[in-house]
Amino acid sequence: MNNFINEKLLPPVMKFVNTKAVTAIKNGMLYPIPFIVIGAVFLILGQFPIQGVQDYLNEIGLGPIFMQANNASFGIMALFAVFGIAYSWVRDEGHDAVPAGMLAIVVDIILQPDTVKSVTSIANPERVSTAWQVSGVIDKAWLGGKGMIVAIIVGLLVGWSYSWFMKKGFTIKLPEQVPANVAASFTALIPGAAIVTVATAIYGIFKLGFNTTMVEWIYATIQTPLQHATDGPLGVVVVALLPVFLWFFGVHGATIVGGIMTPLLLANNADNLALYKAGKLTLDNGAHIVTQAFMDQFITVTGSGMTIGLVIFMLVRAKSVQMKTLGKLEIVPALFNINEPILFGLPLVLNPLLAIPFILTPLVSGFATYAVIAMGIIPPFNGMYVPWTTPAIVSGLIVGGWQGALWQAVMLVMTGFMYYPFARKYDKVLLAEEQGDAQPSAADIEKLEENPAN
Repeated sequence: MNNFINEKLLPPVMKFVNTKAVTAIKNGMLYPIPFIVIGAVFLILGQFPIQGVQDYLNEIGLGPIFMQANNASFGIMALFAVFGIAYSWVRDEGHDAVPAGMLAIVVDIILQPDTVKSVTSIANPERVSTAWQVSGVIDKAWLGGKGMIVAIIVGLLVGWSYSWFMKKGFTIKLPEQVPANVAASFTALIPGAAIVTVATAIYGIFKLGFNTTMVEWIYATIQTPLQHATDGPLGVVVVALLPVFLWFFGVHGATIVGGIMTPLLLANNADNLALYKAGKLTLDNGAHIVTQAFMDQFITVTGSGMTIGLVIFMLVRAKSVQMKTLGKLEIVPALFNINEPILFGLPLVLNPLLAIPFILTPLVSGFATYAVIAMGIIPPFNGMYVPWTTPAIVSGLIVGGWQGALWQAVMLVMTGFMYYPFARKYDKVLLAEEQGDAQPSAADIEKLEENPAN
């Protein structure tokens, strides 16, 4: 099985993961993260989990001020993403990448609607429905979660096309005497003009031919179906099974799966956040179950494989020196959802005795969490982004209130039962080796024969 996976299964997976497109998405999606975290802090202040505190902040006028900071950071994450993806692609090709990132922003905005419309329908037939339209504006909704798939597509296409112009030499070359920063701005002129012209033509085709825009069309035909596809049992399997399956063979599964799934999960987050702000966070109103919080706080909490149950056993019940020592080293990182010390030190990687709980525990948590939300036992997560290093219970409280914190605690206790019989067996194996019950090696026997006195 090990040979089959390493020789047949992993090579095509890694080949796909290492393609220019996936690499650009994975690296480019890192750029929005700091601003998402900053925005999340202001979101917590602006939409405080305790209603009394939130009412007071709104009364004194601080709530809207905090939300302004959130809307200018978390709220435009797609704009950061489109820059980062195009920038990463061109940088990896060895060219000055800042003009490409800025060009991607221009293209992303060209493809969006330049009007904001509102229609208010009133049930009373004696009153007239009102409608209004504002032109020459940018709808910030398309700069956030709703524009994530367009940001990925635009970032990739701009990165690829800009690099093509650079490789072919279709640029304006100025004399060496011209300062480098001035020459760099002219270098981007020809590819920039060509790419903007194509983007404008695409906008015109959608506007005149279909009375819509590319971003609205992609959201309706591509992004929405993809978000719904992730927001079901298939999505649970992808975020719960694939990361630990790859980790078992020493491949950083969370990074690989997260690089692909993060845009969709963040878009689900953004939809839930909009419903939460409007006081309509229910499944009937379209709230998502599988979000970034679902993955970070209930699948990879305490580290890939949800290994806190194993760590507690190592601290409290283990008899082998190796387990007890590693337990002391891992307990603090585990509080911040880092578990590489035991992934490679115990190890969990390629360890058949611990493979079953390592792979099944996130699946149990994922499907159980999906079930309790689907049945209305706990509410959908509110869309707040919590840094993945936030300790458990605190993170559950932020994304799901007291119900989320309580359920997270239940899932952490569950990990202890999942790991216990397997950890106990492995501890006995290690203890036997440490006490010398394991068979001596051929080299040890040879040394004894040469020097019986030892």
